[in-house]
Amino acid sequence: MIAIGVDIGGTSIKGAFINEQGTILNRFSMKVDKDAAPEGEVAKLCDLIVHDRDELKTNEEIKGIGIGIPGILDMDEGIIVSSPNLPTWDGFNIKAFMEKKLKYKVLINNDANVAALGEAKFGSGKNYKDLIMITLGTGVGGGVIINGKLFDGNKHQGAELGHMVIRMDGKPCGCGRRGCFEAYASASALIRDTKAMMKKHPISMLTEIEKELVGIDGRNAFLAAKRGDKYGQKLVDNYVKYLSEGLINYCNIFRPEAIILSGGIANEKEYLIDKVVEYLEKHTYGMKGSPKVKILNGQLGYDSGKIGAASLVLFE
Repeated sequence: MIAIGVDIGGTSIKGAFINEQGTILNRFSMKVDKDAAPEGEVAKLCDLIVHDRDELKTNEEIKGIGIGIPGILDMDEGIIVSSPNLPTWDGFNIKAFMEKKLKYKVLINNDANVAALGEAKFGSGKNYKDLIMITLGTGVGGGVIINGKLFDGNKHQGAELGHMVIRMDGKPCGCGRRGCFEAYASASALIRDTKAMMKKHPISMLTEIEKELVGIDGRNAFLAAKRGDKYGQKLVDNYVKYLSEGLINYCNIFRPEAIILSGGIANEKEYLIDKVVEYLEKHTYGMKGSPKVKILNGQLGYDSGKIGAASLVLFE
């Protein structure tokens, strides 16, 4: 049995044919014109899928197509209600369009949810029934897995993990509220704080690292801290505190077996993970009397969205 997993972004669409063992058999990708009508772009996607299916020359049954899409979705009907990165796609029934053109069943879900499902089924969460995955990127996304299945709330509109308030009347968030977890624990937040620290202390290791990396991203503060810079260390300590406070809320509410961290900042691995584990052990509700929550790195990287999308079909 094979499923096709598709990961739709604001500038490109990436996909793959994936078997029941989570193995990627082949990959495909295409650029997206976000200002173009969705019918034309998705027709190109359908043609690409047919081309790659014929190239694959497999005798295994293709069970269907799973799609991860950013934004607000009507998952039952297959409609993209609103996607900020693809404004012309609002109201588009991608499920009906693709099912008519390709004759395969199509399932859609939020991109963060499917990434979590991918890690749960075939990545670092495959040995756990109850887990949460957090992606630390431009924003903070994620998904909740309970008893091996996605939990996404009423009409699939829940599990917006980045928009829990961790500081009342705090920094503005892209969602329009203030103090959200995303406003403190995303890569964007760390970049904002790094720039503010550099402005306050222009003569520091941070300035040298900016030249070395030709810019500022989530790595700058960590590199400076590793080299003994006190300002870099302060940035990392603050970031770890905010990240850990958000994770503690998930620990206390869900008490999952594991939390998986994914995205660019999670590439710091032990340098980040060990600090988070230490903080959680000191501050989690119940402390030593509660089951410990493992903090893990994601294993699938940028493939988690494709594999997770395919998992919508493989584990339906």
